[in-house]
Amino acid sequence: MPEIVFFGTEEHSLITLKALHEAKFHIAAVITKPDAPKGRGGKLSEPAVKTYAHQHNIPVWQPNNLKDISPAIQTLKSPVGVLVSYGKIIPQSIIDLFNPGIINLHPSLLPQYRGPSPIEAAMTNLDSHTGISLIKLDAQMDAGPIYHQESILLSSDESRDELYCRLFNLGSQRLVELLPRIISGDIHLKPQQDSIATYCKLLSKQDAPLDPQSLSAKQAAARVRAYLGFPRSTMMFDGLRLIITKAHPDVTPKTALDQCYHDGQFLIIDELIAPSGKKMTAEAFLRGHKHQ
Repeated sequence: MPEIVFFGTEEHSLITLKALHEAKFHIAAVITKPDAPKGRGGKLSEPAVKTYAHQHNIPVWQPNNLKDISPAIQTLKSPVGVLVSYGKIIPQSIIDLFNPGIINLHPSLLPQYRGPSPIEAAMTNLDSHTGISLIKLDAQMDAGPIYHQESILLSSDESRDELYCRLFNLGSQRLVELLPRIISGDIHLKPQQDSIATYCKLLSKQDAPLDPQSLSAKQAAARVRAYLGFPRSTMMFDGLRLIITKAHPDVTPKTALDQCYHDGQFLIIDELIAPSGKKMTAEAFLRGHKHQ
């Protein structure tokens, strides 16, 4: 059985690592980013894939520079790379150490939404479909040839986390099924059409405010669902910054929090996080705010 080197850092990378391990593939090493400060206290937190790897006696490498682990990779016999949301560009000199290369699970129908936020982009653009792509990694971002793609229908009410789980569970299942054929060379690679490629951006806190002047109420509701993890959607009310966690469009406002958007519909605030840090309904917030 070939030795697999797994590259991954984000929480959902663990879905694929577990699927490979439970399917009895031989994981020779997990490569993940160094532990990073997390939360208000800035305490160092290790990636979930590192925790899982240690629990199952899988070696973990956390290089600051990937070229530092080139000698270790070269000690492996015909290693196969699998990459899922690692968070760093892989240099060609590292890609070339693997046979048939590094297989990347990407949560979009490439060449649509190359880049760091494809799931959020599909949600905020109100797409009817999205999907997964298994590609052969190359040095350009998400531009490698395609082993397999699969489409799914998007729901109008699922959260970012729910869609992440759907896509990465589907992608991990397909990877487990197809990896032996990929390794043996039985699957024909299909080049991407670079001329129709679209790109998504790295999200920042500047994307958090909901703007009634530039968004429809439906677009704003989609942002609330898509940005739940980060950067989280916000609005101002009576000088207070509120984090909106659930909302939906409607033609009629329900509370004083509901604003009219540029399409003439209102964004109905169902749930929010108050400046106190407590999650509550809009009605509960307004009752408390009235008596302050």
